[in-house]
Amino acid sequence: MSKTRRISCLAAAAGAIALAATACGAPEDEDSSRGEVPEEAQDCANYDFGSFDGETVTILGSIRDQEADEMMAAWAFFEECTGVNIDYEGTGEFEADMAVRVDGGNAPDIALFPQPGLMSNFKDSLVPASEEVTALATEGWTEDWLNYGTIDGQLYAAPNSSNAKSFIWYSPTFFSENGYEVPKTWDELMTLSDTIADSGITPWCAGFESGGATGWPGTDWIEDIVLREGTDVYDQWVSHEIPFNDPQIVEAIEKAGTVLTNEDYVFNGTDTIASTPFQEAGHPILDGSCAFYRMASFYGAMWPEGTNVAEDGDVFAFQFPETNEGDKTMLVGGEFVAAFSDSEATEATRQYLASEVYHNARLQTGPWSTAHQGVDPNNATTPINVLATQILTDPSVTVRFDGSDLMPGEVGASSFWTGIIEWVSGDKDAQQMADDIEASWP
Repeated sequence: MSKTRRISCLAAAAGAIALAATACGAPEDEDSSRGEVPEEAQDCANYDFGSFDGETVTILGSIRDQEADEMMAAWAFFEECTGVNIDYEGTGEFEADMAVRVDGGNAPDIALFPQPGLMSNFKDSLVPASEEVTALATEGWTEDWLNYGTIDGQLYAAPNSSNAKSFIWYSPTFFSENGYEVPKTWDELMTLSDTIADSGITPWCAGFESGGATGWPGTDWIEDIVLREGTDVYDQWVSHEIPFNDPQIVEAIEKAGTVLTNEDYVFNGTDTIASTPFQEAGHPILDGSCAFYRMASFYGAMWPEGTNVAEDGDVFAFQFPETNEGDKTMLVGGEFVAAFSDSEATEATRQYLASEVYHNARLQTGPWSTAHQGVDPNNATTPINVLATQILTDPSVTVRFDGSDLMPGEVGASSFWTGIIEWVSGDKDAQQMADDIEASWP
């Protein structure tokens, strides 16, 4: 059988999927946010690969714990129908583990790369996408997304999950009680922040502590603002066509500072931002101590147990406002499915993970979002993931991948993180921070 045999039924699968009344062989779970594998994904007619009985495909990723269980549930019927055994391993040290494995000649068959820049470091060891995977990817994603899986003009990886990062969390009840409307532009957001501050409530919560990655939530602030100043500027900045200390970037840092270095704006004071864990930083919204928290869609899973995360619930999110009314942009993150093996079983797995059937199934096995154009966003199991998937699958929305994840590691996962902390703590001003980061660029 050809290594690039097309999965005949997957590309033509219908977008609307009815949930199964029961999921044969699927584990029972009492978590109401976790759904069942849809009927279409249970039908072995959709897995016309031939037989791979006894063949194992190894996958390494950074996804762990319950989220990993939910991901594996979405490919359980692929395994059952094809005979492929997927051996998945999640690691909290993905970047380091990938280097050790590839250098040691023990690369996984497939890796779920959360950073396109990191993936490009392994180009010489990767297997380019086949014609079949390329066709499925081209059908499923916009050009913006495909570009992040492309290295030197060659597609290597189709996207996997997609996170909407340009979100601001708030309390719908607080807004309705005070007659506030969701701001559509940055100026409206600042005007509303002033109004809330004048009422005696601190408008913003913020927390950048994240263990060895402390500072990364602050980089998202800068990226959101630069993106809304212009996609050309953003692309030039990320690729270092303009220096990190370009006046436009310094201005964006200072613009973020109207919130993050403003003592009247930040709950518990700006000197607590660096030490406040990002996982807990938004929780004061629940008791009215602050009004806003900027954090990605995945934060929906980080609210205390019992929190109603819904448009009319305790908390929800709106899209980070544009600088210019009418623009539609979204900062995103996610993983990409890259292969180090060209075995037939690996190829079949790559095709399945690029298919509409998989993405619709994964939406329904637990809280998740995707930018695959063929899915029904309403299949997502939580309101915030419905919203995120609606935005991510809207072809009129311009997306750009997390800038620090595209920059060299010496910057994106080092000097940018530390620079943000030094700046928000008052040790450096915006110009000094940008100058130091520019000096670290390899």
